[in-house]
Amino acid sequence: MSEFVRVAAVSEIPNPGKIALPVGDTMIALFQVDGQFYALDDVCTHDDGPLAEGTLCGMTIACPRHGATFDIRTGAALTMPARTPTRSHPVEVRGDEVFVKVEE
Repeated sequence: MSEFVRVAAVSEIPNPGKIALPVGDTMIALFQVDGQFYALDDVCTHDDGPLAEGTLCGMTIACPRHGATFDIRTGAALTMPARTPTRSHPVEVRGDEVFVKVEE
């Protein structure tokens, strides 16, 4: 998939907040912080934990399983036990709709 796909209405994501949703065959964690939107694969690279079920604190999300943290803007792994980043995806807001582009 290499095009933007509508995934949610702006009002569906709390500010700050997060939701998990499928985009094609990929589960995405969609975040809103201070009116900005970010999308990551909904997967901790340490043990495949669901990031959207973790704790959002500022621009970081903590995996609910072992506490590894990731930067929601880039997907960078910030703390152990994760060493590898998770994929980030471009997000566009058009009016009151949110679109994500998942590139394989």
